[in-house]
Amino acid sequence: MGNPLKGAAYFLQGLGLLRQPGIKRFVFIPLLINILIFSLGLWFAVSQFNIFIDWALSSLPDWLDWLKWIMWPLFVLTFYGLVFFTFSIIANIVAAPFNGPLSSAVEKKLTGHDSNVPGRTFIEEVKDSLGNEVIKLKYSLYLLMPLAFLSLLGMAFPLIAPFVALVWMIYTTWVLALEYAEFPMGNHGIGFKQIRQQLAAKRLLSLGFGGMVLLGTMIPLINFLVIPVAVAGATKMFIEEFQTK
Repeated sequence: MGNPLKGAAYFLQGLGLLRQPGIKRFVFIPLLINILIFSLGLWFAVSQFNIFIDWALSSLPDWLDWLKWIMWPLFVLTFYGLVFFTFSIIANIVAAPFNGPLSSAVEKKLTGHDSNVPGRTFIEEVKDSLGNEVIKLKYSLYLLMPLAFLSLLGMAFPLIAPFVALVWMIYTTWVLALEYAEFPMGNHGIGFKQIRQQLAAKRLLSLGFGGMVLLGTMIPLINFLVIPVAVAGATKMFIEEFQTK
């Protein structure tokens, strides 16, 4: 199933890769997109935070007031996780045409060869990147439907709310792992179904990586770097853990 700590470490190693010669020029546009979109996400999260917390805890009866001290941090993590996960999806859709070349540049730095397909134009790369983002978004929404029902149960039965929050966190980390692993794997022509199968074979490794991405999106200033760092880290993870030798 893999080591979750090793998966988390790949994300951290992505930061060092961005400083390498030959890679920096591929970082600027994804970084700029991330700064703009996550600034908007941070503003939205701060402005809506108290409203969400009051709504989430309002269903508790008076005799369960003591549970608020347990549930409050879970709701905080869930709220910020969902906000920045949502804005991460938006940022990745906008930055997708630039993330593939970034992943290819990282791969060339690590292995000596890139994954560029000879003769493929930038327009074709943009079309393929946006198509892959649509596939990932459809998959995320497919998983979201039962989670939405589970959330309604959590509101009706507050005692299961911590469990609901935990499921949301697992869902988010899994989708983020798929989101960024697709860039290096997609560069090699690996389909989304096969990507899911390969990540599922090392699920704990993948969740460790996705969990660190989620944590990074929730830390102000650090979240500006998340997209290029995650793309670089996912590329190294693909080379060392999934690429056929």
